[in-house]
Amino acid sequence: MAIEKILVPDLGDASDVEVIELLVAVGDTVAEEDSLLVLESDKAAMEIPAPRSGIVKSLEVNLGDKVSSGSVILTLEVEAGVESAVIPDVAATPDNEKAEQVAEQPADVGLGTAAVAAPVSFDIVVPDIGTEDEVEIIEIQVAVGDLLTVDDTLMTLESDKAAMDVPADRAGEVQEILVSVGDKVKAGTSIVRILTAAAAVESAPLAPPVQPISNESEPSKPQPPASVPEPQSVPSIQAPVPGAESAKVYAGPAVRKLARELGVDLTQVRGSGAKSRIIKEDIHGFVKTRINTPATALTGVGIAAVPDIDFSQFGEIEEVPRSKLHKLTAINMQRNWNAVPHVAQFNEIDISDLEEFRASLKGEAQRKGVKMTFLPFLLKACAGALAELPQFNVSLHSSGEHLIQKKYIHIGVAVATEAGLVVPVVRDVDKKSLWELAAEVIELSNKAKDRKLSREEMQGACFTISSLGAIGGTGFTPIVNAPEVAILGVAKTQIKPQYIGGQFVPRQMLPITLSYDHKAVNGVDGGLFVTYLEKVLSDIRNLIL
Repeated sequence: MAIEKILVPDLGDASDVEVIELLVAVGDTVAEEDSLLVLESDKAAMEIPAPRSGIVKSLEVNLGDKVSSGSVILTLEVEAGVESAVIPDVAATPDNEKAEQVAEQPADVGLGTAAVAAPVSFDIVVPDIGTEDEVEIIEIQVAVGDLLTVDDTLMTLESDKAAMDVPADRAGEVQEILVSVGDKVKAGTSIVRILTAAAAVESAPLAPPVQPISNESEPSKPQPPASVPEPQSVPSIQAPVPGAESAKVYAGPAVRKLARELGVDLTQVRGSGAKSRIIKEDIHGFVKTRINTPATALTGVGIAAVPDIDFSQFGEIEEVPRSKLHKLTAINMQRNWNAVPHVAQFNEIDISDLEEFRASLKGEAQRKGVKMTFLPFLLKACAGALAELPQFNVSLHSSGEHLIQKKYIHIGVAVATEAGLVVPVVRDVDKKSLWELAAEVIELSNKAKDRKLSREEMQGACFTISSLGAIGGTGFTPIVNAPEVAILGVAKTQIKPQYIGGQFVPRQMLPITLSYDHKAVNGVDGGLFVTYLEKVLSDIRNLIL
């Protein structure tokens, strides 16, 4: 038997990364590719695999230690005669032998080496882009000779839902651009060829390319942009693991962050990593399963699905496929309806004076080239309410033990498009003028209708406004867009008689509905919120106080 030192592999430009989890102990027998420990950089958490089989003889690092490429992490007892993938301890050799010993190492020394391996060519491919169809390349953002770091943007694609950037999953120098603007690509298409270190090719990439799922009877189906590479196996939908709590789930911080972004309850996900650890691929697979499961199968525990009926027996029919966006929206709405105890607060607001003031701005709006709609006023009013009543600007932690209080005010605005409903987010509403908000609302609405919204432009909302505008109706009850805790529904303004100064006068009345999560918000808070909106919208001078 021989003792080998296992080193941290090439981490690209990352250095002094923290050891956040040890997955093995002295005496453990590990197989090649078993995870040894977890490191966390400023970009992601990453598992370090064993380059070969053996028995752990000693651990050279502790939790919280900072390591870099080439740091010794443990020693492994391996069978004698097995070719080493690590550099021997040159400190124990005479000086005149060191150079020869290093020179004799193979050029491609694998994961366990800190030596500079001979660079190799590697093709970066399109990850899972959330559509079964080919999508168009609308922008290429790199050129031959550029030096890439992990997560640098390579190009922009346009799917049926949004524009999305394709990041580099490893560092290197761009050798060749394999596609052109206007080309159609899909998951797995090679787009850029780079020159990269051999160790970087052999190590597991942060965003692995899509691989075919060999154990499924049907071809794999890509998911929405938020879901990236598909796993090698698809976990089934299941009840939470008995006794499991989110805080006790075996998963690293990067996985937990991904789960929060996708709205995944980690207690419902089975881990496929070492010692049942949940990895990113498990999250992607869980989301894939949920998306591909009919919404009727997700109606809640103990609730029977609506049976299918052969409607052709009653007359002529046509089966119309639903878009992925429609299906995803349906799943999210069903989840939110089941998970959130909704309370709806109704009110009518006299906006006659506001509308008179808005009409007086037409000349200035024409000079500025910006249309001043009612929505910027509503955004400003809601931002004021969120600042005045911060209990609405929170999200519930999945453990139920605490709230996340947000110190920023970003508001989502629901926009209906031909592809389905999307919610672009207006950021820092409290810090922008009405004219700035008017211009941004128009820009985001046009992007939404042209399906050019980026993923970042649809994330981070604290609160949502859903307005039917001039469509009609006297009111509706919108569903809370969890993890937000409230949403405002706005119906059509109607002229109604109001008793003012001893007589009835016609006034423009705006019907609103505030839906909120009763787990986070009390009824008195809902009343205060709509009362605040009434105060500032009925007399806009209150907006500047």
